[in-house]
Amino acid sequence: MRPEDVPAAERLTALAYGTDRTDDWRRRWCDRIRHLLTTDPGGCWVADSDAAVVGVAVALRRDLLWVLSSYAVHLDHQHRGVGTALLDAAVGYGAGCLRGMLTSRPDHQALRRYRRAGFTLHPTMQLTGVVDRSALPAVDGVRVGTAADLDLVDSVDRRVRGATHRPDHAFVMAHSTLLVCDLLTGSGYAVVAECGVARLAATNRAVAQRLLWAGLARTTPGSPTNVRNLTSDQEWAIDVGLAAGLRLDLDAYLALRHMRPPAPYVPSTAFG
Repeated sequence: MRPEDVPAAERLTALAYGTDRTDDWRRRWCDRIRHLLTTDPGGCWVADSDAAVVGVAVALRRDLLWVLSSYAVHLDHQHRGVGTALLDAAVGYGAGCLRGMLTSRPDHQALRRYRRAGFTLHPTMQLTGVVDRSALPAVDGVRVGTAADLDLVDSVDRRVRGATHRPDHAFVMAHSTLLVCDLLTGSGYAVVAECGVARLAATNRAVAQRLLWAGLARTTPGSPTNVRNLTSDQEWAIDVGLAAGLRLDLDAYLALRHMRPPAPYVPSTAFG
């Protein structure tokens, strides 16, 4: 992938996912891919046909964890080996990594490729709806994080998922709000984006629930929110979401290689 491919890759993924992105969402998607082109150029691939982008795969490496951030093939070019070639290139970027992680829509072709690549498929759930503000408890011990808290974030990430998000901190903090909790009994953090809680990690469930409540409290009153990629290991999050008046639905899949579902952890679709 080259920088000039990014707008075409955005249009392709929106079409493939059936997503009607807003202008702001489109800009954020392109900014994220440009960020990964800087940090992980070897993991960013496109497939061309007649000078048009017909497939895209974007992967990143963080410590010894490989993550697939985006993957799509144009409908007219499926069943031609394009998807397999792209995934092989992206997986090849993870050579030497001990573990792998990705989230996937319920697309049978993609799921077949992931399984053949050695990933265990974990069905996931999502919490959606408008937060019941009357249900929000008073939460202490959680505050807005700064760059001074990134060592704490890295420590929690290493303990919970075995790898940090260090190269992505500046990008994420420019587009989201970081919440941190550091108590004698445990620590953790949450990334709160416009659409809801985008990522959360903690050393125990009690801290994770504090952070999730605090994250839901920061959502815009009356606006829809979501918490995605919840495996059955994340019952602590399901309990909070249901108590906050959100609806629980089936979502997609969390695919993992050589690792169990991290917990307490809400993975990011983009960064794992």
